[in-house]
Amino acid sequence: MIRISETVKHLIIINVIVFIGTLTISNGVFYEWFALYFPKNPAFQPWQIVTHMFMHGGITHILFNMFALWMFGTPVEQMLGSKRFLFVYFSAGLGAVLLQLGYYYFEYVPSFNNLIASGLSSDQITQMLSTNKVMGNISKAQLMELQNIFPVFNGSMVGASGCIMGVLVAFGMLNPNAELMLIFLPIPIKAKYFIPGIIILDLISGITGQSFFSPSNTAYMAHVGGALAGFIIMWYWKKNQFNQNRWY
Repeated sequence: MIRISETVKHLIIINVIVFIGTLTISNGVFYEWFALYFPKNPAFQPWQIVTHMFMHGGITHILFNMFALWMFGTPVEQMLGSKRFLFVYFSAGLGAVLLQLGYYYFEYVPSFNNLIASGLSSDQITQMLSTNKVMGNISKAQLMELQNIFPVFNGSMVGASGCIMGVLVAFGMLNPNAELMLIFLPIPIKAKYFIPGIIILDLISGITGQSFFSPSNTAYMAHVGGALAGFIIMWYWKKNQFNQNRWY
């Protein structure tokens, strides 16, 4: 049994408290305040960039994430120390936001520009996306463009998965020969092969929409962004571990 480290324990407690808040505060107000919305959506607030990392969409979501945080976060914190562990954790969370929102903008901007070119104003587009109601007479092409970007505009992102992917990468770089297994595929695979494989599958899922392990509404690019941030940090520390540029 792995004895939980202090910072990991506190992170799990905060996540559980926030999850209880999500369940007990009615009318979805808590979720609307603290989940991360697309920046063009009126519901977006800057603090959501951080608060969404402590939000979860259901009991299975939080259980899997907290289990992974305990399993991989504890040895990483023990090896790096609490300050560097937190730096990896939150940097991975921000990396997840950056890549996922960047991918959303990649989907959103072409359709938005097409709608503007077709004669609709920015306010009209925002109102129709916000209310899911068509204003006036719009063409079939305009309706299709609106439908293309509706999920991006009105979608929200919650969960510690991006943070945990960064921690998972840190674990793999610190323990490359540790053997890991999927619950439904109990075959031991070394971390240096297992973790890149998971990231590649997330990348494929994000691009194609094909889900391998997670629900179809998973923010796959957030997973990739968190993993990438974790890799960059750990690579830099490893490269500079004996000189004055080491982070403390």
